[in-house]
Amino acid sequence: MAKFSRQVKELLKVGGPGLITGAADDDPSGIATYTQTGAQFGYGQLWTALLILPMLIAVQEACARIGAVTGKGIAATVKERYSKKVLYGMLALILVANTINLGADLGAMGAAAQLIVPVNFTVLVLFFTAAILVLEIFTTYRMYARILKWLCVTLFSYVITVFLVHEPWGTILKATFVPHIEFTPGFFFVITGVIGTTISPYMFFWEASQEVEEEKSRHMIHNGEPRITKPFMKRLRLDNFLGMLSSQIAAWCVIVVAATVLHGNGITHVETAAQAARALEPLVHTFPHAGFLAELIFAIGIIGLGFLAVPVFSGSASFAMAEALDWKAGLNLKLKSAHGFYGVITIATLIGLTINFIGINPMQALVLTAVINGVIAVPLIFLIARIARNQDIMGEYRSGLVSNVLVWAAFVFMGAVAVAMFATLKL
Repeated sequence: MAKFSRQVKELLKVGGPGLITGAADDDPSGIATYTQTGAQFGYGQLWTALLILPMLIAVQEACARIGAVTGKGIAATVKERYSKKVLYGMLALILVANTINLGADLGAMGAAAQLIVPVNFTVLVLFFTAAILVLEIFTTYRMYARILKWLCVTLFSYVITVFLVHEPWGTILKATFVPHIEFTPGFFFVITGVIGTTISPYMFFWEASQEVEEEKSRHMIHNGEPRITKPFMKRLRLDNFLGMLSSQIAAWCVIVVAATVLHGNGITHVETAAQAARALEPLVHTFPHAGFLAELIFAIGIIGLGFLAVPVFSGSASFAMAEALDWKAGLNLKLKSAHGFYGVITIATLIGLTINFIGINPMQALVLTAVINGVIAVPLIFLIARIARNQDIMGEYRSGLVSNVLVWAAFVFMGAVAVAMFATLKL
């Protein structure tokens, strides 16, 4: 028992940027998109969770490795090696994707909170926006992320529900391993969202920048050059693997629960937070107020994941901008030391906030955001693949054969799905 306890403690110590990034991957947009595909197509897109996993691990490990080896974020590396057109084009993509994403997540937090408190939607969204900005600017992200990570345990409610409901396990296993494709606009629209909310642009920049922050905290950077050790790289890879694996296990469970509970009961389109919360009713069906308890669990999860993810969106965009313009950057810096860095965070968050006042349904906005991510991620993965394989930049830590193949596979797969979506929309 003592040996097991020590092993668990050692495993928890590994947790760093990879685990936080993996947790942020299952943000409100992810939960909404996985719920929508389960409700709309049943188990039809369940195979994506398994297929995407190795590509997700490879892409994020490449991003983390770029940050660790160069001692710089992805934007700073692109600035050194590519033209200004490439740099500014990349910045435009990440700023657009992240601003839309954080705006949609703020709206989801407001809609989820309304399930448990009778407060006006506008008031709730403004409250969450102000709270996140205060926490992000005046405390360290690492400090309150430790608390918020515990809220991510609400994702286990989907894991538990999978085993509480009578499941057609034969059908589920087949759907997990055998791809099912429908050549319809709706199918490719949602599957683009599923892939886009899993392999998302904000994750690329965030994990790379946070590896640099990790090195700084360990005093591993000397005269601008990181002194990398084999144990550090081993920890990086394990941290990334655990974060992405846990993210995809949660995604698989959300799809299964939504398919069984929602699709199985005739709910094929999720329009409201209340409908999405119904997927968790089997978890609390023995209680007299099962509906409210399901909504409570759902709301806590969405709000907690939103508090964790929104700073990642604004922070990763700000890291990219700061690196491109040679500003001081870091969530551990004081406001007076990094006006530009925190300025981008504030402006991006406020612009994202306005998305909630143009008449878009919060749940639909989350899925649309995931689709946008699925398109924007394609050219960014192209850049990441080239940098991670470059001998001059990465030295002995450049991508090996397996990593290189998987990153390029992600580029080809996501590009093909995006093209198929646009092609079927025209039909």
